[in-house]
Amino acid sequence: MTVIQGVPLKDTNVFKSIKIGKNELSHRIVYAPTSRFRALDDHTPSDLELKYYTDRSQYPGSLIISEGTFISPQDSAYRNVPGIFTDEHVKAWKTIVDTVHANGSFISNQYWNLGRVAAAKIAKEKGFDIVAPSAIFENDHFEKEAKDAGVILRALSTEEVKDLIYNTFTKAAKRSMEAGFDYIELHFAHGYLLDQFSQPVTNKRTDEYGGSIENRARLLLELVDHLSSVIGADKIGIRISPWGTFQGMLAHKDEVHPITTHSYLLHQLQKRADAGKEIAYVSVVEPRTSGAYDVAVEDQTGSNDFVYAVWKGKVIKAGNYTYDAPEFTSLMHDTADDRTLVGFARFYTSNPDLVSKLKNGYELTPYNRALFHNNNNWGYNTFNKHGETNVYHEVEEIKVIPQAIKDLKI
Repeated sequence: MTVIQGVPLKDTNVFKSIKIGKNELSHRIVYAPTSRFRALDDHTPSDLELKYYTDRSQYPGSLIISEGTFISPQDSAYRNVPGIFTDEHVKAWKTIVDTVHANGSFISNQYWNLGRVAAAKIAKEKGFDIVAPSAIFENDHFEKEAKDAGVILRALSTEEVKDLIYNTFTKAAKRSMEAGFDYIELHFAHGYLLDQFSQPVTNKRTDEYGGSIENRARLLLELVDHLSSVIGADKIGIRISPWGTFQGMLAHKDEVHPITTHSYLLHQLQKRADAGKEIAYVSVVEPRTSGAYDVAVEDQTGSNDFVYAVWKGKVIKAGNYTYDAPEFTSLMHDTADDRTLVGFARFYTSNPDLVSKLKNGYELTPYNRALFHNNNNWGYNTFNKHGETNVYHEVEEIKVIPQAIKDLKI
């Protein structure tokens, strides 16, 4: 990977404070949510995660958005992803959150519901069906995996959707607050469950949660309304990916345009804001990325400019903000107003002190995508901060696997 070094950003708008909900951040760089697999087998956050979040929150006034977090056993069909559905999960997350707060920073808990892309073998092991808005596999591969595992994909009943809102998400939100999180983030992106409800290619329902744009957005808006009464609107964030094609999304784009769907959603959120219930932020993925991958320039379509025409609150934009280094033109352009922050994930993985490096114009350490989703410490807590010369050995670090947080000695 090409070495990236940019101009110092310390005297730009990137390092002007901004208020998100009730909290004042010291700059506009956000740790965007990532999918990682360093939790314990029972989905309890681990010592490796404590170290990871401790290092990345050390610049005071930073906002960290957690990796995708499962909110119930039904949603836990990936291995070693953290959860927030048991007392042990809450205790471990509280240790992490307390450390982030001790560093003077803030943290949001992203909720991850897999829907139709859950791993069939793991779902079978745990004794759960794969559930989605409609029983439509992404492709033949997912269908074969389910058949081979002996597990079914089925549509959630209307009663189960209600239970998801008023029971599962409610318990998760209360647990996140118990752990001390400053915000929760609803993952309405990248072809996961909530996004599956919004798109015609994955939602063929005929009840109140399917059909029209209004019905396909109903689950998310009902969640926002209910959770606003549980924890407060100013503690809720939402992530959207209007142009993402990851996991079979946007197959309907000639039928229902992405702007139509998302403009309706944002308009409804703005109506709530005008009535005094403004959510903390809307996180929007730029068309430069889809899921975990960059989109070639010639394949990029659309623009997120429409978001600003409808939604007047705070916006977090994420998606390859290093491509135009050393000037960081897009980064400085997008933070020039009084309400936009920018998210980094890949380079935040390989640069624990990313904020300080961007502030001072230091060289960024390249990331290694192949190591993102492993279940050991290699390529996770093995990156130096600026000025450090620690030497890490792969043969040793791959032996370092997640352990209970109580065993960690920092």
